[in-house]
Amino acid sequence: MRGGEARGDGFDRFVADRWPTLLHLARLLVGGDRHRAEDLLQEALVKLWFAWPRIGEQAPEAYLRTVLARAAARSARRRWWGERPVERLPDPPGPADEAAAVDERTRLEAALALLPARQRAAVVLRYYQDLPERQVAEALGCPLGTARSLTARGVARLRHLLAGTAAPVES
Repeated sequence: MRGGEARGDGFDRFVADRWPTLLHLARLLVGGDRHRAEDLLQEALVKLWFAWPRIGEQAPEAYLRTVLARAAARSARRRWWGERPVERLPDPPGPADEAAAVDERTRLEAALALLPARQRAAVVLRYYQDLPERQVAEALGCPLGTARSLTARGVARLRHLLAGTAAPVES
């Protein structure tokens, strides 16, 4: 077994076991901003990955706490995180007026109603409810591959319906 494989096993297990606690610590260190906390934790985990052969499974959490605290202090001193203020926010994509938005939503709902029930359920769960594919499969009581194909076929059928071309209905 190579060193990288041994490191990966212990490292992966450590991260999986301690992720919620470490993320909570990072959130506290950055003042509650979840996105900054995730970035901070990822940065610290990269450093831990490279130090893992030296540290091993003896004290990775203490090392990680130190890296997190130092990185949080550094990021607090940083004046810019890659965002630029603008005078005016860009217009959101999509129809400019409310009537057009309502018409578009009505068209989409009508097209959804034309889909077979399982395709419609897969598309709604995946894209309206924003569920991961695995949860869509669980909700539909089918294998993951079936949920993926139902979703893909439903989206393809919606595209045809919304484009005005008739495509055969697949179940």
